[in-house]
Amino acid sequence: MGTARGGRETRQRSCARIDANLPCMAGACCCSAFPTGGLPPSLTQGLDSLNGGPKRCYSRPHPPMCAAPAHDAFDQAKELFFDGLKAFETARFDAAEQLFMASLALFPGRISTLINLAATQLELSRPQEALAVADQVLALEADNVDAWFHKATALGLLNRHREALAGYEKVLQLGTLPPAEPWFRHGQTLQALDRPEQALASYDRALAADPTLAQAWSNRGGILREMKRNEEAADAFRQALAHGADPELHRYYLASVSAQAVPATAPAHYVETLFDDYADQFDAHLVGLLGYRAHSTLARHLAALDRGPFRSALDLGCGTGLCAPLLKPMTQRLAGVDLSSQMMDKARALGLYDRLVHADIVDYLRGTDERYDLVTAADVFIYVGDLAPVFAALDRAMEAKGLFCFSAERAADESTDFELLPSLRYAHSERYLREMAMQHGFELVQLVRAPIREDQREPIHGMFVYLGRAEGGQTRLMRQ
Repeated sequence: MGTARGGRETRQRSCARIDANLPCMAGACCCSAFPTGGLPPSLTQGLDSLNGGPKRCYSRPHPPMCAAPAHDAFDQAKELFFDGLKAFETARFDAAEQLFMASLALFPGRISTLINLAATQLELSRPQEALAVADQVLALEADNVDAWFHKATALGLLNRHREALAGYEKVLQLGTLPPAEPWFRHGQTLQALDRPEQALASYDRALAADPTLAQAWSNRGGILREMKRNEEAADAFRQALAHGADPELHRYYLASVSAQAVPATAPAHYVETLFDDYADQFDAHLVGLLGYRAHSTLARHLAALDRGPFRSALDLGCGTGLCAPLLKPMTQRLAGVDLSSQMMDKARALGLYDRLVHADIVDYLRGTDERYDLVTAADVFIYVGDLAPVFAALDRAMEAKGLFCFSAERAADESTDFELLPSLRYAHSERYLREMAMQHGFELVQLVRAPIREDQREPIHGMFVYLGRAEGGQTRLMRQ
């Protein structure tokens, strides 16, 4: 599953790849040979024409900023340019930006340097600045294909997807770049505009141009999965794997649409990236559009148990802090842990948590010296299949009479422990949850069957489970 925002699945185009086709901005004197000795091939590709091959220079009068620099200044600008390329190719983007800007200060208006500056600013997640630089190039050369490419990428990152789509269409119209990457970005943008059928067609065009483009196979598989065309999706994910896509992530995708072995958990980097990207819209989308209610249902039945007040509570997978206003009145101290730093920034802004930790929940439970008498996990285990490590880690993090409360999606097949659904969420059987509790010294205090959220206006059935460490508790079963 790729992002539809034109991010780093494919490195932003730098001028090292297209310098042979770029005009210089200060007349023929600017086209002096650039030395390439000692540079790796990836940096010298396309520079041969600058060292004696045919050149395109502007013949119209140049503004004063484009006047030919003094020889020493030109040599220094050239050196800074190549140092910037080296920094870019080794992912030292802060340094690359400074070097390209220093080169431009000595040699203003050079298109190749401006193109590289825009590429670097995109890598630094500063699309507004990259957009301004791309527009500066287009004011000088209206059909500069790399400027259009960077402009479209920046517009996508700014969620201006219709404008981004027009930009990629301009790139394709100009026809001077290899078509695979522009068609791929075109497909990403159509996905962002919720036009999946058209996005599929764009990915097919990208793959016709380059059948080894793993991310296009991956994104194609993601669309087919959402369309419930599982066999086609599985084939696309297999192709992505065959062409070098992230194996852990794509085996997870493949397991959701095929009989492939189900992994124990979702890949941590998938969950972290998903929620970092989702943080700004999370509350409105989940609660407003999907009718999410796991946090409120979990807290309501917890309060009804009348087991508080608690000394110290831990909110596992706290996210943006939806549970915090509901848990805080029940406990003297409230901590939260989550994989997504962007989600935790939202939680921190509430001012309700006494402590927030950016970590994997099992790693945190295994390493903490804190002891909690209340641990909650609302809608967390949809990303965790095998719950044994969680239960084992709770043993050292919970007080002897603590309470563990969580929600889980309910598996359709009670004979399975857990299953990975095409939604990329895990569902667990009630039998499995009861076995986990018994094996790890917990006693079922209460189990509530109730909807967790909606998906395409259909309720997603779940379970709200309340487990105690003390013996002799009364087991109750409720339906709601």
